[in-house]
Amino acid sequence: MGFGLWRLLRPVSPVAELPSDEAITDASDIIDAQADTLPLLVYLRDKALWFNPDHTAFVMYGIRGRTWVALGDPVGPPVPAQALIRDFVEHADDFGGVPVFYQVKPQQLFLYAELGMSFAKLGEEARVPLEGFSLQGRRYRDLRLAINRLANEHVDFRIVDAAEVPAIMPQLKAVSDDWLASKSASEKGFSLGFFDADYLSRMPVAVLEQEGRILAFANLLCGPSGEELSVDLMRFASFAPRSAMDGLFAHLFLWGQAQGYQWFNLGMAPLSGLEVSPVSPVWARLGRIIYRHGEAFYNFEGIRTFKAKFHPVWESRYIAYPGESSLLLILADIAALSAGGYWRLI
Repeated sequence: MGFGLWRLLRPVSPVAELPSDEAITDASDIIDAQADTLPLLVYLRDKALWFNPDHTAFVMYGIRGRTWVALGDPVGPPVPAQALIRDFVEHADDFGGVPVFYQVKPQQLFLYAELGMSFAKLGEEARVPLEGFSLQGRRYRDLRLAINRLANEHVDFRIVDAAEVPAIMPQLKAVSDDWLASKSASEKGFSLGFFDADYLSRMPVAVLEQEGRILAFANLLCGPSGEELSVDLMRFASFAPRSAMDGLFAHLFLWGQAQGYQWFNLGMAPLSGLEVSPVSPVWARLGRIIYRHGEAFYNFEGIRTFKAKFHPVWESRYIAYPGESSLLLILADIAALSAGGYWRLI
């Protein structure tokens, strides 16, 4: 049966109901006790939320075709989170869905294995240690030079508090539109942020500006426990200096360090670190080929190279899924979920 026909004939899953204000409030209370920044993507409000009965843990998920995709491990304390995995799997199964947990940590894999789920490596997450971070010496010479170039061009770095972000929203929108046009790109979603005024106003935004004109910005994801700092949208106008991206990261590392954060999370390098050997599974072999030769679709190797220059600590991230299901079809559904549909993906 052809791929297109198979999709037409398979059962249709329900549409994931987007969260209410009450659900967001409950999720916020849980997030406030977390260290990671990934749960903060709940504020995009483009994912459904599935809570345990006591509302002490939740998963954020989306549905594409029959694939039910939970983003990351469950958010919350270990015991309710463990029970929530089984609950989510059973809930998806009630609708004939294929339950999947996307970008899970290696320390949690045993929880999925206990339910008989299989897992495969997706790539690696990069985190820069901020304790003792310094731009001095040869290690971060390029970042030091980037900051100096920005200073020579009278480009200033500033953190805009969340309450003040609405006032600069028109400038942020102009930079974002310019960035999208120059990249011939469209907004993504699910595991990636998109330009949304309410979302951007929830946390501080870092900006580079020249004589009051914003050239670049990044919205900050501040881990509630004060341990991890990250960014989601990072966008530059076409007229921004070439050193803007490196300079903005350098400033953010120093700012995060001054605020007491221990890590700066650079996010995923998809398909990075997949080991190939004569006994490797088919996915590892195929993933490695895409990583090396998939530039027409996504610059996988370039993303890894860019993040590597910040000398991060790499940690594997996995996908947990029912072993009898097709991993390639699951990944196609996830890609379409992030892109906003199969046609936008193509």
